[in-house]
Amino acid sequence: TAMHFIFSNEVVLLFDFWSVHSPAGMALSVLVVLFLAVLYESIKVGKAKLLYWAVVSMSIPASQLTEETDQDSSGSDSPPVSTTRLRWLFCHFGQSVIHVLQVVIGYFMMLAVMSYNTWIFFGVILGSAVGYYLAYPLLSMV
Repeated sequence: TAMHFIFSNEVVLLFDFWSVHSPAGMALSVLVVLFLAVLYESIKVGKAKLLYWAVVSMSIPASQLTEETDQDSSGSDSPPVSTTRLRWLFCHFGQSVIHVLQVVIGYFMMLAVMSYNTWIFFGVILGSAVGYYLAYPLLSMV
């Protein structure tokens, strides 16, 4: 295996069954890694938006807190602290799953680049650029 970037239509990517031996196969493989890079950037934005929504939904307004402390505790149905904690656990679990997915895709892209195939490298770089261009404006819509 070459330890420098080469232009070639032959490469084995990530798994033994992903063996490329033709220009059409290389083009398809570049599109797949490009899509993975776009997905990676989209997941980063999605994770940031989920974190923002979690923080906003977890914050309890000060007026609600003062009303609860003034009321008799026997008159309230269920403490909002437990529902807030449960929502936090669900959000944290969701963020953890998304984080694992982001890490797996990131390592797949890194390993694809480590094939030292220049076409695959260009696919990852172009996919990252396209993903950033498409996904990050969505952060301003929060």
